[in-house]
Amino acid sequence: MPSKPNPSPARRHISTAGAYKQGSSSQRPVYRAPDNARPTVSSPKTVYRAPGSPAAARSARPRGGAARTAGRVGALLGTLLAFLLALALGACLIFCKGPSPTARDLFVNTMLETSALKFVPRLFLSSGEIDAIVKRNSVAETSETTDTSQGEFQPPTDKPLDTIEIEDVHGPTYQGKMMIVYDPSRIQLACLDQFSSSGKGKKLAEFVEEAGAVGGINAGGFADENGMGSGGMPIGLVIRDGDMLMGQAGGSYSVIGFDGNDRLHVGQMTGAEAMERGLRGAVSFGPAFIINGEPVDVTGSGGGLNPRTVMGQREDGAVLLLTIDGRQPHSLGANYQDCIKVMQDYGAVNAANLDGGSSSQMIYQGETINVCSSLYGPRNLPVAWLVQ
Repeated sequence: MPSKPNPSPARRHISTAGAYKQGSSSQRPVYRAPDNARPTVSSPKTVYRAPGSPAAARSARPRGGAARTAGRVGALLGTLLAFLLALALGACLIFCKGPSPTARDLFVNTMLETSALKFVPRLFLSSGEIDAIVKRNSVAETSETTDTSQGEFQPPTDKPLDTIEIEDVHGPTYQGKMMIVYDPSRIQLACLDQFSSSGKGKKLAEFVEEAGAVGGINAGGFADENGMGSGGMPIGLVIRDGDMLMGQAGGSYSVIGFDGNDRLHVGQMTGAEAMERGLRGAVSFGPAFIINGEPVDVTGSGGGLNPRTVMGQREDGAVLLLTIDGRQPHSLGANYQDCIKVMQDYGAVNAANLDGGSSSQMIYQGETINVCSSLYGPRNLPVAWLVQ
């Protein structure tokens, strides 16, 4: 009798007790793959996908989880920015409409001296209210100018004429630097070769380096709409080497400049009067702070708390260059009265305010020694006072 063929290993099944119930209508063979047919686990393989292939494109797509996370982060940042904006506007509202007239006037005058934030007070106050605040907190107008009949300087005998001193200055709301230059002839005005509203000014460091100067400060104002000016066009009067490069003979300007005898002249004068005084270098800004030894009258907060640059001169001829840090955690800034007091403490007989704010900068021996308030670094300028 022929023997039955053995079933194929791939078709063989194994039954064990309890694998299925006897007599059940759902009896089914249980398939067990033989050992040699079961897949084995191997080490991962690197799969190369050519750039531009469908598989590569699919793998480059952001996963849904990452996109959702990015969306949540964006929403969180947006909410945070909205909160900070609401907080800032709320603080401005409190200053403008709060119970303290002193705080309101200080806030308004501080904002009005900025280039980019002048609009803030107008969000909460009318033009008439703002004009009244400015009038209450200002410098009294005066026709006084530096006396041209003063005699020659008598420099101190205890220090060499080429002495330059740097001192720290402090006040309740400010910190700054005072540079004392004993020889006034070392103060020279530098400016661009050509002024243009579409042109670009130079950094103070460039003016200093090009002239081989020991130091310098920023000087007069310039066109700076919304704080975005390029520094190519000065405002008002500019005289360099005895030539009027900017301004008009009949125009009236608040002048800060030196004559041929190295005396500092400050006050309101026309372009023609400035030339008649023989000014070798001059810019216009203001207001004047001290004229012929007498401080001007300042009412209220006088300009608010801001970064400042001031130039003055002592009776012995030494020039006082002052920069005040502002809009910083360590130094909010100074008002006009603060600047006058500092200049008086250092013996100034004539002194005037130069361009301040984000332009305020002092350089000595190749380093900026004050803290510039500009978020973008030192500004481009059309003019600068240098210490040769």
